This record gives sequence, C-alpha cells and structure tokens, in this order.
Amino acid sequence: MTNPSRKDWSRLLEDALWAHRTAHRTPLGMSPYRIVFGKACHLPCNLAYDQAGEQRKFQLQELDELRLEAYENSRIYKQKVKQFHDQQILRKEFRVGQKVLLFNSRLKLIAGKLRSRWDGPFVITNVFPHGVVQLKDEHSNSTFQVNGHQIKPFHEGLAPITHDMEIISLMEPASQDD
Repeated sequence: MTNPSRKDWSRLLEDALWAHRTAHRTPLGMSPYRIVFGKACHLPCNLAYDQAGEQRKFQLQELDELRLEAYENSRIYKQKVKQFHDQQILRKEFRVGQKVLLFNSRLKLIAGKLRSRWDGPFVITNVFPHGVVQLKDEHSNSTFQVNGHQIKPFHEGLAPITHDMEIISLMEPASQDD
C-alpha cells in the first residue's frame, strides 16, 4: 500500500483518518463518527436516496441518546481502568523512625546501568494521611515531604568500608616506547 521510501504518506493521510474516525472505540462503545453524526458511516453507494430524509430525521432524534450512551460507556470504562490501576498499587506502611531510601527521579533517564537510582538512607519523622511522608536527612539535618510511593524501606547490612580503599584504573597504561 505504501512505498518503501514512505514519501507518499500525505496522499494516504485522508484514508487513514477516515479509518480511524469510523472504527469502533471501546471506551466510547461506538465510533467517533457515530457520536458526531448520529449514524454509522456508510459508503455513498449504500444509500437509498428516497429513504435518506426519513432516516436522517430519526437519526437526529437518536443523536442525544447516542451521546448519552457514549458518555455512560466512557464513564464505565474509566471506572474499570481506575479499579484495575488501584488493584496494582502496592500499599506501603511506614512508621516514624524507620530508615528509607528515596527514588531519585532525575536519574530515571540518564543513569548508568550500575548506578543506583535510590538516595539515602533517610529517617521518617512524620507520616501524614494520603501517603505523604516527612523525611529527615541525617547528614544535613534538613526535613522535607515526599510521596510514599517514592520511598522504599532501607535494610541495613554490613557497614561499608571507607578506609584503605585502592582505586584501580581499568585503562591500559600508555607505552613508553620512543
């Protein structure tokens, strides 16, 4: 249908838009064309011109009913999507004094593979309703509030080794050949 070079897309745009507008949409329960014009889209060869006037009057009367039906279908669809989304959300319980890690959203797109996207640990100083948590940075003693979905519990392990660290370069040494 299209040229492999894809330079003829503008010629096919009108047909693609017609197909999109006349296709059945699940959230609406009907096609966008039917909502706007109150009838299913027919090709001109399928119309009987003597009955078109009577059908059009009947379709105009049904247009409000179709729009209300589309609004109702859209509302039901949104409820189902919300219910599914709410089931997927993990409810986290936090308590004051608990240590947590904070998700660093700035590193979401640019972080390396091995770099942690979590900062911390921070200490919870207050838990508010609706998932808001107040954190305290132990290093700077500053407090701030975050959404509870952006934190996860910190599990303390062995103390990190901070002394006697040797930095090893993975680059080959430059040769001294003249």
